[in-house]
Amino acid sequence: MDKREEIESILRGFERFGIQLGLERMRRLLADLGNPHERVSIVHVAGTNGKGSVCAYLSSVLTEAGYCVGCYTSPHLADWNERICVNEQPIDSKELQQLLRRIEQAIAERKARILNEESPTQFEVITAAAWLYFAQKRVDLAVMEVGLGGRLDATNVCDRALVSILTSVSLDHCQYLGTTLAAIAREKASIFKPDCPVVIGPLPTEAQTVVEQRLRDLNCLAIWPSPSQDLGEGQAEYQSPEIISGNQTSNIKHQTSISYFLPLSGAVQLTNSALAIAALQVLQHQGWEIGDRAIAAGITKTRWPGRLQHTTWQGYPLLIDGAHNPAAAQALRQYIDSESYGCDRSRTQPGISWIFGSLNTKDTTNILSALLHPQDCLYVVPVPHPDSANPESLANLARKLCPNMHHCQPYPSTIAALDTALDNLCRLDRPVSPHQTQFPIVLCGSLYLVGHFLKHSNSQAR
Repeated sequence: MDKREEIESILRGFERFGIQLGLERMRRLLADLGNPHERVSIVHVAGTNGKGSVCAYLSSVLTEAGYCVGCYTSPHLADWNERICVNEQPIDSKELQQLLRRIEQAIAERKARILNEESPTQFEVITAAAWLYFAQKRVDLAVMEVGLGGRLDATNVCDRALVSILTSVSLDHCQYLGTTLAAIAREKASIFKPDCPVVIGPLPTEAQTVVEQRLRDLNCLAIWPSPSQDLGEGQAEYQSPEIISGNQTSNIKHQTSISYFLPLSGAVQLTNSALAIAALQVLQHQGWEIGDRAIAAGITKTRWPGRLQHTTWQGYPLLIDGAHNPAAAQALRQYIDSESYGCDRSRTQPGISWIFGSLNTKDTTNILSALLHPQDCLYVVPVPHPDSANPESLANLARKLCPNMHHCQPYPSTIAALDTALDNLCRLDRPVSPHQTQFPIVLCGSLYLVGHFLKHSNSQAR
């Protein structure tokens, strides 16, 4: 068994404990490991969507500025190593294997001492590995992405954060976080710490009311940056916020604006990059040496695979994106509609060809409603995950939601669906050229599905 297989085997052993929110198991485990989280300064990032790209921007800029930077994100696309990075480099498989063995041993020793001791979950184990790794590497700071919610998430064990970020609030994971925006906002805003600064993205009114009360209760300095301005040709400009709200007043002075190239696609990145820059300016005020040139260069170098990523399948243009909740699906559809995709606007020929798979825990009704237009083609596939939704059931749901689709069928695999979609487009004589920027095939619905595709593509390329 090689190291990656052993990593997979160890973590699979904790999969049966499922998702169980709570901090007590995590605190016990970290105590048995010497409380490594107490030796790591963090930037804490929560939100329904946008967390990952904000973390990627922060990690890239802070690395560019010369710091030793940890970054913990989830889920991974291809390998567990992706979740734990230092200066943009995933943890080595041997190091991750050793950390997981140490954690396994700590868990076994506690169970030997205490009868019926509750086991940590899979997410808690990999999060503990991140804390251990960052402490061992003596990172200057770590960017920690919340896994689920915030209040009871395994990352929420620190008493302070250099700065907390709330990217967005929309309906997702309702079975764990609540069925209203107010309830979800309350869970996510629980990462805020007393007297610690917070950077906040645009929120629905219902969520904003909850967040503002939390800010007042904790006396947090709150910064609400506006989205950066689109200057065209990939250029953007960030304007420092004029209003800093909260119980505190501030004399934070920043340069009026920062111009930079935005490498990630979609209008939402104007917001996400602005949130990252606002957080970086908070760090500047705290004494961190982060020049505006480092901010511009770091954002330009940012990479975040699997989110509005342009790639190819057998030479044909393909767009891949997670789009795993209704808000993300709306953003994907808006991006597609804002581009010229060469679709027949008279609707006499097929529109977008969707390769779609989802988990059965997701709001597939509203996801599909956001994505599908008449004359689109839908190829429904299973997700390589135990909670995969049934493709035939999803296809039946899609036919009810959008009865005028050109094509809607389940397929046994992603590859079978991609090959069929490509064959259908070729029969229609759709133009294909090496310089084509139009993407009538879109793979989406789950980051697990996207990761499976990328891993398959990479193995084929080797």
